[in-house]
Amino acid sequence: MTTETKPLGVLLAGGLARRMGGGDKPMRMIGGRTILERVIERFSAQCDGLILNANGDPARFASTGLPVVADEVEGFAGPLAGILAALDWAAANRPDVETVASISADTPFLPTDLVERLQQARRSAGQPLACAASDGRTHPPIGLWPVALRGDLRHALIVENERKIDRWTARHGCASAEWPNSPFDPFFNANTPEDIEEAERLAARFEGA
Repeated sequence: MTTETKPLGVLLAGGLARRMGGGDKPMRMIGGRTILERVIERFSAQCDGLILNANGDPARFASTGLPVVADEVEGFAGPLAGILAALDWAAANRPDVETVASISADTPFLPTDLVERLQQARRSAGQPLACAASDGRTHPPIGLWPVALRGDLRHALIVENERKIDRWTARHGCASAEWPNSPFDPFFNANTPEDIEEAERLAARFEGA
């Protein structure tokens, strides 16, 4: 089996959290810890370093000790803008890194084998990109991205005004790595106050929190 080097990891936290009433979703508490703490714990061992993509005052994430990288594309252009910011940061600061793994920073039950499974899917399919899926539904913001494609992504975002992740990945080829959604979806994300309540129930049941 081919062993790939670990990617740089980026936690995408640049959304507006409208359904949560604003604020930073990853800073909401579940089982006595913030979602962000949970995500970092599950993701850090899978990557060769982490950065956080967020807009606004970076000081609010100072407790993580992570570099905070803002979108370069103005106007809250969505996850693709955060991925581009991470690719550019990697090119400038980590020239040894060939790929970036991205996750949504509001996924408290993130799989601990995410990167390994994404790499396997990409390798098996012979594709440059890979994204996660569960219960037959893809999760485009959760994936692997070659740093070498950042120029094409910048053109798509700025010149073509492209905002749909799956439309851009289809140009290059994107493999899919599937996870079961039982006993719960590992890519459950907390978008609403009701989601936070459900996450509390899941954490209490399956983690003994």
